[in-house]
Amino acid sequence: MRADLEPERADVAITESQNLMRTSGVAGSWHVGPSMRPTDLGTRLEAHGFEGGPEPGMAADLRALPDVEAPTDVRISRVVTDTGLDAYEQVLSLGFGEGPPEAAWVREMYARIGLGDDVPWRHYVGLAGGDPVACASVFLAAGVAGLYFVCTVPDARRRGIGAAISREALAGILELGFDVGVLGSSPMGQPMYERLGFREVCAVNVYEWSPFTPPTGEPT
Repeated sequence: MRADLEPERADVAITESQNLMRTSGVAGSWHVGPSMRPTDLGTRLEAHGFEGGPEPGMAADLRALPDVEAPTDVRISRVVTDTGLDAYEQVLSLGFGEGPPEAAWVREMYARIGLGDDVPWRHYVGLAGGDPVACASVFLAAGVAGLYFVCTVPDARRRGIGAAISREALAGILELGFDVGVLGSSPMGQPMYERLGFREVCAVNVYEWSPFTPPTGEPT
């Protein structure tokens, strides 16, 4: 996530990461942004069999967030209890990343970190008729607020809920003195974030590798 390697160390670090993935029996990824070293890290990752491409790195002035209203049947609130975390996990399991395994891992990590004001994470969940339909998290560090895990369950999409919960999560930290928001978007989600005032400021290349994928030319 934050590589700062001397050129002579980079290939060794890549191989070590692959060995760790192989030993653990899991796939993994490197997120490579413009501040990472060495500058040819992406090329090196590709030479080791990683595959990936750019995703928009975006930023916004949170003092200029536009008003975004959630649908009248949706109630957005901060997660402060284990019950709220259960709802958060349910949303992620239905519509984000690797589904239930990733959602369970995310919930466990957030439970270990804690839900109080003394930690840098803030989590939000949206309920419609009592059912969890959306979630989002904010991480406060380095003077900015990072927006993560924005998800709406498939049956509730295209109603503006994702934009509403994103705005609610970001607006909630303005009073803490954070007025810049940052995020990494998928190309599909970029238009929604642009409506909230985010603009692309860099590219973050996400390189993925799996020990279960045979090298090119070998039978599957």
